[in-house]
Order: sequence, then C-alpha cells, then structure tokens
Amino acid sequence: MRASRLLSVLLLLQNRGRMTADELAAELEVSVRTVYRDIEALSAAGVPVYADRGRAGGYQLVDGYRTRLTGLTEEEARSLSLAGLPVAAAELGLGTVLAAAQLKLYAALPAELRDRAGQVAQRFFLDVPGWFRGIESLPHLADIARAVWESRRITTRYRRWDRSEVDRVLEPLGLILKAGNWYLAARADGGDRTYRVSRIGTPELGERFERPADFDLAAYWREWSESFERRLYPRVAVVRLSRLGRDLVPFYLGAVGARALRECRDEPDEDGWLRVELPVEPGAPALGELLRFGPELQVLEPADLRADVAAAVARMGASYG
Repeated sequence: MRASRLLSVLLLLQNRGRMTADELAAELEVSVRTVYRDIEALSAAGVPVYADRGRAGGYQLVDGYRTRLTGLTEEEARSLSLAGLPVAAAELGLGTVLAAAQLKLYAALPAELRDRAGQVAQRFFLDVPGWFRGIESLPHLADIARAVWESRRITTRYRRWDRSEVDRVLEPLGLILKAGNWYLAARADGGDRTYRVSRIGTPELGERFERPADFDLAAYWREWSESFERRLYPRVAVVRLSRLGRDLVPFYLGAVGARALRECRDEPDEDGWLRVELPVEPGAPALGELLRFGPELQVLEPADLRADVAAAVARMGASYG
C-alpha cells in the first residue's frame, strides 16, 4: 500500500510540478504528517525531490527528472473505461485505482500532450445523475462488481417492484449505469434478466461460472430497453399540443415523448396546435403525466382517457371554487 502511495507522490510531482504538503495530502487522502514521511522516504531512495520554503513553497522534482515506472496494473487498466465517470468509479470501489491509472497515463505522455489532456479535463465534465433526485444507497455495488469481474455466482434476496422479496441465484454478466441508476444484467433460471442494484440484498459470492462467450452487454441492454419501453407504454394517446406544450414534452415525457414528436408527420394548424400520438402508461400514471401539461395539451383519443382527464380537470376546478 505504501509503495503504491510513494509512486503516486512521485507521479503527482512529475505531472504537476511544485505541490504543497497540504495539496498532496488532499490528493492522496492522507494526513500531512504522512506526506512528510513519504517525501523523506523518496529522498532516502535517491529521488531528487526538494522543498521550497515559504508561503509560495512546496515540493518539486529536480528539473529533467522523470520516472519510467508507469506500467498499469490490471485493475488500473480496467478503471480507465470509467475515466469520465469519477462518481461511478467511486461507487464501484475503483476511485483510488482510477486516480492512480490516470496519474500513470499523464506521466507517460509528452509534455505537450499532457498539457492538452489537462485542458480537456478542465473544460468538459460528465455528470450522469438527473436533477432533483437523491442518490440511491448502494452498499453492495462494489461486491456485485467484483462478482462481475470474477464471474462468480451471487446468492441473494431481491425486492421486486411490489415490495415482495424472492431468493435468487444470479450469474452476473454486466453492470449498466442508466440516468444515475445502476442495473445488473444477469443469467437466472436459464434466461438473461435485468435487476435494479438498489433492490439487491446482501450478496453471497459463490463458485465461478462459465461466462457465455457470445454475450454482448451493449446489445443486450439495447434490446432489453426497447422491450421495457414497449411494456411500460402499451397505450397510445392522440393529443393536440400547443407550441409551449411541444417544448414541454421532453421534460415531462422524456426520450419517449421526444421521439414521438420527431416521428410526427402532421403540420401545426393555423393556431399552432399539433396533433401527436404519444405513448402513455396504463391507468393512473398516464392521467398524471398528461395533466402536467395543463391547458397546453388536449386529449382526443381514446375516449376513456379523454373522459378521465376531463373529470380530473373538473374536480380540480371545483376544488378552487
């Protein structure tokens, strides 16, 4: 552990130049006293690191000194696929591993390319979770990720959408991060299924299994997502939307509504209203989604949904006198 940290100190100084003890401590998540000891150990090992005293001081390497110890470990190489997702890497238990891998990559780059890479990191940032939502508690994500890496079976209890619980023996095939939520693709009872990680109980890792050679995680997720979407939105509502209503569709109905707008071949009428076929959920959820639009949406078909919306609007009007 200490050897890895000493290498991290060395690479930080090589990549960034002068750094204070406080900056090194914050970067490595250790105490300042530990940084002092690490600097002494590097000096004792012959690394030409020296200290500048004073407010603008800090530690730096003698000009021209570079280390060639930049080989990536297996874990670090794996973590690089999450280089743009630091939060996801941390949830998977790879936060410090990812940081070490990035340090080694930067150290291996020529100075010009290293500067450009730093500029990109300062100009673009990917924040996956959506607005106005809490972060799910995922105490078992790192263990599940380990089972995925090592192709080991999981015995656990799973809480279904109706809050009932069932025992499951899963062969984990891959993890997917979708809109801030983690999902596990796994083989169970001879079929491939998707499980929400936040509903998976404490996993007990078992023996290894033979991972199917032809399993394609990206292709599986695309197919599963399309199937899930069809099940989630089994009905079609024919509606009229105002200009403002059309602008609200992506916010209220997400990608499904936005796609319905793009695929619409009708033209707005002289008042700017457009006839659109929108996929909707069954029952009460559809009513709630459509009522969000207020006067910017009018339901035309089906007749029962139109009647439900009209009745709800009447009740709302009555409650305001």
